[in-house]
Amino acid sequence: MNYPVLFEEIEAGDFAPGFYYAHLPTLGLTTHGLGIEGARAAALDLARLWIGEKRANGETVPSSSDCLLSTLEIPEDAFQSA
Repeated sequence: MNYPVLFEEIEAGDFAPGFYYAHLPTLGLTTHGLGIEGARAAALDLARLWIGEKRANGETVPSSSDCLLSTLEIPEDAFQSA
């Protein structure tokens, strides 16, 4: 089964350059890895473990769904102190 995955470059100081988040919105999971392929591999490992645990507990696993991506412009004044 195919699940949508969204990759986002991590710009936080805790990570070295080149790390990406991998978001699996249908499953509500997020992980990270070095480069897109590292993040993809981490997402696959996490999804396998998560699905295995759900099935072992008799829980349902969400089926794949369409994933639409958009951007949201946040006004500059939202970043200013109150």
